[in-house]
Amino acid sequence: MRNLPAQTTEYGPGGSQSAPEQLLARIASGDREALGQLYHRTRSAVYALTLSYTKNAQDAEDLMQDTFVRVWDSAGQYRGRGSAMGWLLAIARNLALMKLREREQQGSLDEDEWNALPAHSSSLTPEDRLLAQNALSTLDDQERRVVLLHAVAGLKHRETAALLDLPLATVLSKYHRTLKKLRIQIEGDDTQ
Repeated sequence: MRNLPAQTTEYGPGGSQSAPEQLLARIASGDREALGQLYHRTRSAVYALTLSYTKNAQDAEDLMQDTFVRVWDSAGQYRGRGSAMGWLLAIARNLALMKLREREQQGSLDEDEWNALPAHSSSLTPEDRLLAQNALSTLDDQERRVVLLHAVAGLKHRETAALLDLPLATVLSKYHRTLKKLRIQIEGDDTQ
C-alpha cells in the first residue's frame, strides 16, 4: 500500500480510485492530515448533497463540518463494503435528514445560495457556472439530488439509488429525463 503524498489536496484526473479508502484507514488510526485531505477532496460533493436537502447555505456548511467530525469519530467503522464516497455521503444525508426533522420545514434556496453550489467546482468558467446555476434552479429536489450525486459526487447510479432509497430503474430514468430537460433548457426548443 502506497502512502499518499502529504501535499495532495485535490483529485487529479488520474487519481487513485482507492484514495478515499486509504484516507479513511489513515483517519481511523488518528491521522489528522488524512482528514484534511479527505475534506479537500470531497467537500464539494458533501456540500452539494447537504444543500440539496436543507436548502440553506449556512445549514449546509454546518452539516458539511458535522459530517467530517462524524467521519473522524467513526472512520474505524468503515469496512470497505461499497464505496468510501457512498459511505461518506450517507453520513451527510443522515445528518441532513436529522436537521430537517429538527427544523420540521423546508425552505427554498435564494439566488446567493444556489450561486454557492457550482462555485465549489474550480473546473467551471464563470459563464458555465451561471448556466449551471440557472439550470439547476429549474429542477425539483429529487432530480437535483440524482444529478448532483452522479455528476458532482461521481457516484454510480446504483450507489445513488442506495443512498436515496430509490429503485435503480427510477434513478436511471430520472437521471436521463433530467438530462434531457436540462439539454432542452440550455439549447432551447429549436433542437432538430
